[in-house]
Amino acid sequence: MKIIQVRDKNEGGQVGYQLVAETLKKGTETFGLATGSTPISIYDALVASDLDFSAATSINLDEYKGLAADHPQSYHYFMAQHLFNEKPFKESFVPDGANSDAAAEVARYEKIVDAHPVDLQILGLGKNGHIGFNEPGTPFDSLTHEVALTESTITANARFFDSATAVPRFAYSMGIASIMKAKQILLVAYGAAKAEAVQAMIEGPVSEMLPASILQRHPHVTIILDEAAASRLTKK
Repeated sequence: MKIIQVRDKNEGGQVGYQLVAETLKKGTETFGLATGSTPISIYDALVASDLDFSAATSINLDEYKGLAADHPQSYHYFMAQHLFNEKPFKESFVPDGANSDAAAEVARYEKIVDAHPVDLQILGLGKNGHIGFNEPGTPFDSLTHEVALTESTITANARFFDSATAVPRFAYSMGIASIMKAKQILLVAYGAAKAEAVQAMIEGPVSEMLPASILQRHPHVTIILDEAAASRLTKK
């Protein structure tokens, strides 16, 4: 793991942007993308740049089950607002939250992942150590699947909805094995609330109870942290 400590999310966005730009110039064809507040500064930097993604493909990690693509809190809508409207890709894939047939949807999406091997995967980190919507206890060999969200994840995401009761209880997510197929991974985490998960991810044992710990076994991982998120690390 390569760990880069930054002052704040704005500097982190610039560092993340530089990594994306470098990989694009080297011929990266497929980018794995994440949603949530953490990667927004990277997407803002990409939008402000002159980078051209019209020959590249994007694949998103996850989507709430039960939300259509045009729902304001769907991840499809999020990506359009923060990136795709300004920087369109040749193709962009997001799980279909409106598909209530979970078995069909996860099978469909895993075929997409297999057909478009991810060169660079961007990840955020949940307070409980989740990556994508892979909650603690998710098997490391999991592929795209339907997820029952934990109360901690529902609570963390409630700020984006009118209330916690409005947050969907299920989601579709690329599995941990799906994520680990990526050639390169960029994980970003900010704030003291992520410090415990960061320390466990980097310095703790590899355990399915801390999904992000599997990244210790990936050959090419870059982690961007601010001072608060890195505060519990014993080796800096």
